[in-house]
Amino acid sequence: MADNSNRTLVCSVLFIDIVGYSKKGVGDQVKLKQNFNAVLTSALEHIPPRERVVVDTGDGAAVTFLGDPEGALFVGLSVLDKVGEIPVRMGINLGPVSLMKDINGLDNVVGDGINVAERVMSFASQGQVLVSRSFFEVASLLSKDYSELFRKEPSRTDKHDRAHDLYAVTDAVRVGRRVQEAQSRLKIQRRAAPPVEDDTPAQVFDAGTHFIVSAYSQSRVQESVKKLSEKGCKLLSPLTQVGSKWVASVDNPKLAVQAKVEEFGFKRVVSAPTLEAVKLKIQDLVERGAVLVQDAELADGMWTAVCEKT
Repeated sequence: MADNSNRTLVCSVLFIDIVGYSKKGVGDQVKLKQNFNAVLTSALEHIPPRERVVVDTGDGAAVTFLGDPEGALFVGLSVLDKVGEIPVRMGINLGPVSLMKDINGLDNVVGDGINVAERVMSFASQGQVLVSRSFFEVASLLSKDYSELFRKEPSRTDKHDRAHDLYAVTDAVRVGRRVQEAQSRLKIQRRAAPPVEDDTPAQVFDAGTHFIVSAYSQSRVQESVKKLSEKGCKLLSPLTQVGSKWVASVDNPKLAVQAKVEEFGFKRVVSAPTLEAVKLKIQDLVERGAVLVQDAELADGMWTAVCEKT
């Protein structure tokens, strides 16, 4: 992996889950995981190690792609083509992540980019690949052929009441031969085509906890980020070239208010002047093992919720 430690980047993340893994016996789990690891390793052969970070999640894997965003799509489709009878489901997201080392000194990834990829995956059925709106908005513009790869799905809400716009990868591209042809065709087109000089204004996508700013022109993204900063947004990740587009992310000012956490024995009381700030902090605590015992309520101008330690 390139030396990007302690940096926040906008990356595509592929989250893969082996369906029903935890219900299997130990022997079956070992066999499933060995076969799955072999499939994933084969699918990643064409992605240089410096352009990816693979995190073992126990019942699957999360792969962060530091290069072209469509790498997540092609690897996911390659896994489906090779996985055989191993039951898997997948989610892909484009968003900000931070690269770091875990307690064992191994490469690890944290941040909203990987969290959303996991939640998108949780909505997928066995054998299905779902992608987030932020990934769709960028990937569908990389090539005119890509517009046929996705089908709009009904929006879903996760356990934290966060809505997700979803797109399913169509069956037409799940054949390994066509995937390889598409990869080769794209690489040839990129080598032959002149640099894109599209001065279209930047698009801003609301990703819940942050906004993703995207355009073909670097100056257009900088211009849009400047306007957002004047409205109170703060830059989360530096300007990054993702495929043929420039991408940056800024925080959502509605969620910029920090919630206060007070501990009373095993209980934690979370309070803030905005409901969004309380929900965001509760989401963080729940993801770290806490249990929500009282939903947020408004009293005397403050939103308050209660959770317990586990």
